[in-house]
Formats: sequence, structure tokens, C-alpha cells
Amino acid sequence: MATHSMNKEVLVDLQEKYDKVRKLLDEDSKRDPPSEPYKSKYAASVILTDMKSILVKLVEDSDCLKFKAMLGVVSLNLGLVSVDTEELSTGEEQLMNCVDSLCDDALKPEIILILMTALNQLGILWSERGDPQKSKEYLDRAEKLYEEFTAHLSSSTAAVPFHDLFRTSSPEMPQPDTENMLERLYTLTMYYLAQVHGSLNDHVKSAAYCHTTLKRQLESKDFDPVDWALNSATLSQFFMEKNGFSQARHHLAAASYILDQYESDLNLQEGNDETFEAKRERLRHRSADVARCWAKYGLMLLSNSRERLMSEENENEEEASGTSNSNTEELGDVKHLWFTSLELSCYEDQITDKHILVYEDARKVFVDAQKWLAKAKQYYTLDEHASDCVQIVQDLSQLYKYLAFFEEDEKRQSRMHKRRVDHLESVLKELNPQYYLLVCRQLWYELGETYSDILDIKLQRLQMTDERPTPHALWKVNHLAQQSISNFSKFIESLRDASTKKMPARLNEDVLRPALIAYFRVGRLYSKIVTPDKVVQLQYLGKSLDAYQFLVDYCRNDEGAKKYVSVELAVCEDMVKLLPLKLEKLKHEVQQEGQEWKHVHE
Repeated sequence: MATHSMNKEVLVDLQEKYDKVRKLLDEDSKRDPPSEPYKSKYAASVILTDMKSILVKLVEDSDCLKFKAMLGVVSLNLGLVSVDTEELSTGEEQLMNCVDSLCDDALKPEIILILMTALNQLGILWSERGDPQKSKEYLDRAEKLYEEFTAHLSSSTAAVPFHDLFRTSSPEMPQPDTENMLERLYTLTMYYLAQVHGSLNDHVKSAAYCHTTLKRQLESKDFDPVDWALNSATLSQFFMEKNGFSQARHHLAAASYILDQYESDLNLQEGNDETFEAKRERLRHRSADVARCWAKYGLMLLSNSRERLMSEENENEEEASGTSNSNTEELGDVKHLWFTSLELSCYEDQITDKHILVYEDARKVFVDAQKWLAKAKQYYTLDEHASDCVQIVQDLSQLYKYLAFFEEDEKRQSRMHKRRVDHLESVLKELNPQYYLLVCRQLWYELGETYSDILDIKLQRLQMTDERPTPHALWKVNHLAQQSISNFSKFIESLRDASTKKMPARLNEDVLRPALIAYFRVGRLYSKIVTPDKVVQLQYLGKSLDAYQFLVDYCRNDEGAKKYVSVELAVCEDMVKLLPLKLEKLKHEVQQEGQEWKHVHE
């Protein structure tokens, strides 16, 4: 009787201590001064250490599961506090003590929450240490624990919350969220596994865990709507990159649905304080991001369809299926990756998930993507978000480019490329290269490509007619070539060393191929300029040779560069052999004409 009374007194003392610990960690720590950021956590650690001493003796004297569980909670909290106060090795040791002491009783209701929390925390710890494989081992254990526990779950085996372990009497009413604690822990396990599989480059499993996390959050109604929508939209990017347009569209539709629901809820609220306005601003910001993801969906669908049509092999393979998901085998089983609790048809029906075959269908995708970019641009203005605004303009340019591919009429193709030029030049003129050099480089390069695309269309039209080109047509060809050269040259000049004005001996990998392709394009463009003046022809042929020669010389000095421009290098090697002969012939003609002119005027 005396022992029972003593134990009860000890339990009351432990309950009071645990309540103090929770207050220190949950409330007081948020108010700690900057000069002592861990004041409350250190105080909690002192109390927890005292509790541990008491519980170690109780466990030694008794085989009571409750005491073991209480000791596990204390070890867990000591580990969490150590990690929070940047004592990582100590934290790991305490978390491992917690796991090792409880693993024999892992599936007991009193133990399951403690053990899963500790395993999750060890997973986080090793992930932050840069060892995702070890992190995965702990998280896999947590996942397996949940599956085994829930396989035999009943009302009599519900998981016991931490605070109930320290109560001297059973609560008359179930504690709030008690039933959801295990589910929330498991959702966190899913979330951490998604991150770890991403770090291990197992992107298919990462996507599956991401989807499971989002789906569980939906079902439990335990999520931040804006974060949830952004995560779903981000996941859609993975699916579209794997050619899984049905899954991509579904996740984008879910993102839009959740944001629309959240906006409706906000509209019902009254208020104009800073907190309410911050919610509004955050919604505008992330709605613009989701709109950009929708636009990217349209872009990738057009791009993928273009590549498919250009490849006879893919065309034959996919015509048999007629769907956009014929290349999703690498995704594994993706049929279950749907949010079955949401009605999304009104969002999904706005745009197809099938490959595009004809202009009319491409136009529909273009119009939708253009609309989403316009929405995004309302938030990402040039004045406040220059880099993002430029990316949106570049996406719009790419939309016109892909639409032009499906257009058969060459005049309409040219007009679409001209719209690209208009959009790109309008934003470029607003940017100072001194502050936005990387952005300007991208715009110069794309403008060079776009003018070159229009030039190719013009030349093709001239070659298809037997009529002699008009002076205006020739002027147009030369103008387009010179505009393209001008933009490629600005791109090239921006790569030169600021002090020596010379090109680097080794170009950075991110600009290596674009730079060499720019030289290749310049070489080709100079040869396209039409002029009756043979002296000017000589100048242009010389510049063409110089550009081709640069690419050849660079690849000779940097063997690794060859793999980036193997096709272009072969052409350049031929041209540096042929052009000198052509130049000599032209020089001879110029000299001969000069002598004839001199003879006539003597």
C-alpha cells in the first residue's frame, strides 16, 4: 500500500514536471530574448534530465510498460531539445536511446507514437547531415511500423498520446486530436520520404510519396490551402516532364480548385488589417505561380507534341494508343495518383491531355496558356519582379514558336515569329544589361534565333518561286540576317572578359553550347546576306570564316566541348576548308574587276 502511495506521489510529480516542460517548449521558448534564444529549452532540458533519473529507477524496479513509455517520451524530448539547440551528436544519441529501449514493444499503443516520432526525427537528422540513404532507413522503419500497427487497429488499441502517459487518472473525455496524432505522424513520414527519395534521385517514388502526402492532408483537412496548392502544382511539373499529362493536369486542377475555395472563404471574411491583407497578398502571389505552372503545362504539351510529330518512330508508336501517357511506363503504376475526393472535371475540361496533331487544337492550347501567362503577369510586373516578368515573356515567345510549327501558311508563321520579336524587344529595351546581364543574354540569344527563324521562312519562300526577287524582298532578307547577327553578337560580346575584351579560354558549361551555336549561326548568317558589291561580299565571307574558325579552334583546344556541338562542328570543319577557296576566287574577281576599271579609265 505504501509503495502504491509512493508511486502515485512520484507520478503526480512527473505529471507536474511534464506540464512545465511542455509550457517551456510550447509557449515560453517563443518569447525568449535574442540574447538567450535557448533559455527556455535549456530550462526544459534540466527538468527532463531530472525526470529521466526518476524514470530510470522506476523502470529498473518495475516491468511496467507505462514507465518505459514515459522514459521514452523523456528521452525523445531530450533528443529534440538537443537538436534544436544545435547539439546534434547528443541529440542523435538520445533519440537512438529512445528507439533502442522501445523497439521490443514497438506495436504497443503506448509506444507507437513515441517510436514513430523518434524515427522521423532521426530521418530528418541524417537527411540534414547529407546522408539520404541512412535517413531513408529510419523513415522506412517508421512507415512499416504504421502499416503493421494499423493492420490490427481497433478501438481498444488506439495509440496513446504522450500527455496521457503522464496523467494519474484516465481523462473522462477523449483528448482533442488524439485519434489524428498517429495519422499526422504518418503523413509527416510520407512527406520526409518524398524528400529523401528526391535526394536519392528516385524521382518516381518521390512523386508517389508527394502525392500520398497531399492526398492524406486533403482527407484529414489538415493543411494550409496555399501551400497545398503550390505543392500540387509543383508536383505536376514532374508528371509533365515524364509525359504524364493526365496526371499533370489533374494536379494542376486540384491546385486551382483549392485556391478558388480558399479565395471564396477569404471573401466571406471581413477585415482590412495587416494580417488579412497579408493573406490576400499571399493568395495573389501563389495564384500567379499556379497560373505559370498551367502555362508551362501548355508549353510542354505543345513542345512534346512537336517533338513527337518530328520523330517518325514516336509517331508510329503513339498513333496506336492515341493518348499522351504512352511514355509513362517509367512512372510505374500511376493509376492511383488521383484526388478522388475532389470534383475537378470543370478545371480539367479546359485543356486537353492528349498530344496535339493539328493547328486548331494547338491554337486552343495556345490561347489557354496565353491567358494564364497574362494572369501571372498581373502579379509579376517588370517594375517589381523583373526576372520573373522576363521569364513570362520568354514563355509567351515560346508559345508563339510552337504554335508556328503547327501553322502551314508561311506568312502566318512569319507573323507569329514577329510577335515573338515584339514581345522580347519590348522587355529588353527596359532592362539595363549592367544589372540584368544574365537576363539580357537570354533575350539577345532568343532574338537572334527568332530573326533567324523568320529569315529561313523568307528564304524558303524565295526558293519556291521562279520569279526574280524584288529589291524589297532582298532588303528584307538582309535586314533579318543583320538583326539576327546583331543579337547573337551582343550575346557573344557579353561573354568576353571585361578587362581584356577576349573570350575566355574555357567557357562555363552553362553558356558553352549557346556560345558555340551563336558563332555557328553568325557564320551561316553572314553567308546569307545578298549584295552585288563583291568587296562587301569579301568582308562578309571573311566574317563568316572567322566565326566558323572560332568554333573549330575552340573544340580543338577543349576536347570536351565536341560532344555539345558535334553536328555543327562537322559543318564548320567543312566550311573552314571550302571558304578560303571561295575567298581566293572572289579576291581574284575583285582584283580583275579593279584592273578592268582602271584600264577603262586610263
